[in-house]
Amino acid sequence: MIIALAADHGGYELKNAVKEHLKERKIKVVDLGTNSADSVDYPEYGKACAEAVASGKADLGIVCCGTGIGISIAANKVKGVRCGLCTSVEMATLTKQHNNANMIALGGRTTTPELAMEIVDAWLDTEFEGGRHQRRVDMLDAM
Repeated sequence: MIIALAADHGGYELKNAVKEHLKERKIKVVDLGTNSADSVDYPEYGKACAEAVASGKADLGIVCCGTGIGISIAANKVKGVRCGLCTSVEMATLTKQHNNANMIALGGRTTTPELAMEIVDAWLDTEFEGGRHQRRVDMLDAM
C-alpha cells in the first residue's frame, strides 16, 4: 500500500507525525510537501495529493491544513477522489464504511497528534461495507 501525504503550513507538523506513524505501520509514504512551516497555499497541496490518488500513483491519501476544511475542499475537486474531513474516530470509521473515502483530511490546529493517529488507524483498518452504500458512492463518482 502507498499513501500520499500533503499539507500546508498549518498542517505541516501533523503531516510529519502521521508520516512517522505510517512508517511504523510499514506503509510506504509519498510525501508531497510542504516541507516547512512557511506559508503556502493549501489548494496546491490538496490537488497534488488528490491527483496522486486519482491517477493510481498512491492507493490512498491524507491531507492536513489548519482545520482540514480547505484542503479537503481542494482534494474533492479532483474527479475520483472522496476525501472526508475526520475529527473523530467515529467519523473515520464511517467515512470508510459508508463513503469508501480514498482520502481523509485532518486539522493541524484542531486535532492532537494522538487523536490523529487513532483516526488514521480507524480509517485504514475499516472496510467499506458496500451494499446500499455502493450505489451512493457510484453516484458521487459519476458527478
